[in-house]
Amino acid sequence: MENISTQGFELNGRTYLPPACPVAVICIDGCADEYLSVSAAKGRMPHLQSMSDAGYRGFVRGALPSFTNVNNSAIVTGLPPSGTGIAGNFFIDPETGEEVMMNSSKYLRADTILAAAANAGREVAMVTAKEKLRDILSKDLNGIAFSSEKADEASEATHGISDVEALVGKPKPEIYSADASVYVLEAGVALVEAGKADFLYLTLTDFMQHKFGPYAEESLDFYEALDTQIGRLLSLGAAVGITADHGMNGKNKADGSPNVIYLESLLKERFSTDIRVICPITDPYVVHHGALGSLVMVHVPDGFSETDALKAYIDSLEGVTETYDREQAVARLELPADRIGDFVVLSGRDWVLGKTPDQHDLSVLKGGLRSHGGRYEEMVPMVLSVPLSGDYVRKAEGDPRNFDIFEFTCNNVSAFEQSGRERKSYAGV
Repeated sequence: MENISTQGFELNGRTYLPPACPVAVICIDGCADEYLSVSAAKGRMPHLQSMSDAGYRGFVRGALPSFTNVNNSAIVTGLPPSGTGIAGNFFIDPETGEEVMMNSSKYLRADTILAAAANAGREVAMVTAKEKLRDILSKDLNGIAFSSEKADEASEATHGISDVEALVGKPKPEIYSADASVYVLEAGVALVEAGKADFLYLTLTDFMQHKFGPYAEESLDFYEALDTQIGRLLSLGAAVGITADHGMNGKNKADGSPNVIYLESLLKERFSTDIRVICPITDPYVVHHGALGSLVMVHVPDGFSETDALKAYIDSLEGVTETYDREQAVARLELPADRIGDFVVLSGRDWVLGKTPDQHDLSVLKGGLRSHGGRYEEMVPMVLSVPLSGDYVRKAEGDPRNFDIFEFTCNNVSAFEQSGRERKSYAGV
């Protein structure tokens, strides 16, 4: 692509220096690092392995709760939840008292890197697998934004593009499928090839990770398909950065049934029937997880006087690993005070927290439960197509975050090029 803007821009306390090549940041939803390790070791991800060898691969820490909306919002702003205002997929709106989805841009309290890049002259595209993310991630964006879930509904007036299916060369996929994610990357490649985008955020869906572990043949086939499209982006000369919004773990007992703590039932029985537990993982995609994750919010009624006893009781439950009151959660988990519960509760690696048995349909969980949300899904991979340079060597050795990915992908390329070294050519890999 020619005439790519290299105008830098400042946003949310950071300076971004986009390079004179296409930039593609990929969020592989639910991608615990072992998915990449196993697939690469079995020879199913040669392009990712080439990226790792010629560029960089390491770990970064995501935002808590380790949920989709929370981390995608953090990635596109470069801020933790305390700055974005997004503390879950689902919450109690303090203005109405109603339980609602937090998937509208009206809930996002910060401007996005995508909108700022477009204002600085880049041709920006945001492609998501899940329609639920489109509005919040495309806030104020003068560019392209659509989902693979509803690719057939994209129009110039509302999405910045029409005829997506013709561009990609195939019809929209079923959302509960591997192709829902592969389609996002295929669309990204098509947009670059057509000269319609040179600054892309491509965020996938974790249906496959919820269904299959890293060693399953279905996972290996899926990651091989992703790798093919990653290779195509690399061959187009794109600077590619890959990370994840959260990891994924099995949450089952020895007999294969979900390992659930129905916290609302326990707290209502012991303390007050007015206590409410909110599961922030809740979203329209119940087949993924049955609204069961490893972090919940506990709301107690006004005037509740047994807070110390309640916290001690929660801490005593097998499977609970952390309990924080509101003030502690704001300080330690970087959460917005007005959009969380009176208590925030996290569970262990193989446990999930729920409301009551009748509010979670376990029949949708075929083959057991794999889910996320807590501390054990916080660490995720970061892979860059360019080696670390300058300050980014030290930054990677510290406490890098998944929401640093745009800075690493853009600025590290600029620092690398200033060092006088040549970027590796991935053509034909």
